[in-house]
Amino acid sequence: MLFLQKSTDTVVKQILSDMTLSSNQTMVTEFVLEGFSENPGLKLLLIICFLSLYTLALIGNIVIIALVTSSTGLHSPMYFFLCNLATMDIVCTSSVLPKALLGLVSEENTISFKECMAQLFFLLWSLSSELLLLTVMAYDRYVAICHPLHYSSRMSPHLCGALATAVWSICALNASVHTGLMARLSFCGPNVITHFFCEIPPLLLLSCSPTYVNSIMTLIADAFYGVINFFLTLLSYGCIIASILRMRSAEGKRKAFSTCSSHLIVVCVYYSSVFCAYISPASSYSPERSKVTSVLYSVLSPTLNPLIYTLRNKDVKLALGRLLPSFSH
Repeated sequence: MLFLQKSTDTVVKQILSDMTLSSNQTMVTEFVLEGFSENPGLKLLLIICFLSLYTLALIGNIVIIALVTSSTGLHSPMYFFLCNLATMDIVCTSSVLPKALLGLVSEENTISFKECMAQLFFLLWSLSSELLLLTVMAYDRYVAICHPLHYSSRMSPHLCGALATAVWSICALNASVHTGLMARLSFCGPNVITHFFCEIPPLLLLSCSPTYVNSIMTLIADAFYGVINFFLTLLSYGCIIASILRMRSAEGKRKAFSTCSSHLIVVCVYYSSVFCAYISPASSYSPERSKVTSVLYSVLSPTLNPLIYTLRNKDVKLALGRLLPSFSH
């Protein structure tokens, strides 16, 4: 009888303990974003800098989308995927910079739990989509240069549409899984995110519940989007370079290289920043380094992509030249 009473008391204490813990874990309803810098003297400079970059990113990518959709000369697979990339660039930078700029202007840089999860979803969706799109675009260049006679049949409009739909759908599912896993975690304080937006590594450091599943799924996503896609992109460009070197005509080599040089530059910039931000052990996570690399892929890359493709592409420059006079009339 005494044993039964002790057992009952133990169970009651455990239930009360769980209830208390659950109560404590639901205390965090909003997070505080640390922002770029705590130095007040840098605020105005940062506001001007990031507002300018955000404006350029929006204008540049909207122009790319307008050019591709309105110019019949750009209705090809390469520009179709470029239009998709520009759309994801807009989603990426718009999910981060408006809130970051608001935090620089206001004294309290807070974000609600729901807003944080929404920001995380759109950021992961756009980042993973861009990585897959860069791989698809590398394959498109491979077919165009290595198998030019079969290009129209291999890269048919139906296949291009299916590839774009698959990219958007797979990456939306990936973002949903990671956001759902993050939303199920408990956050019982502290609530200061050592970043200027909601990102997986700093959020996991704030969780007071086990993050083993989150870490495993993040590792799998890193392997798929970072390692496998990067290897496929390198494989495509290895074949492209080998094919270009076999060409006898110097003019043919120059023309072939010019068609893929813009994409190769974008790949190098984007993958270098993503690798620095995500492909590293959790124990070596550095908030300051993460902020710098995050600026590269969430701000600079969406801003530079339209410039790279516009300045180094004759077809885009011709379409832009035809579009601008139409605005003047």
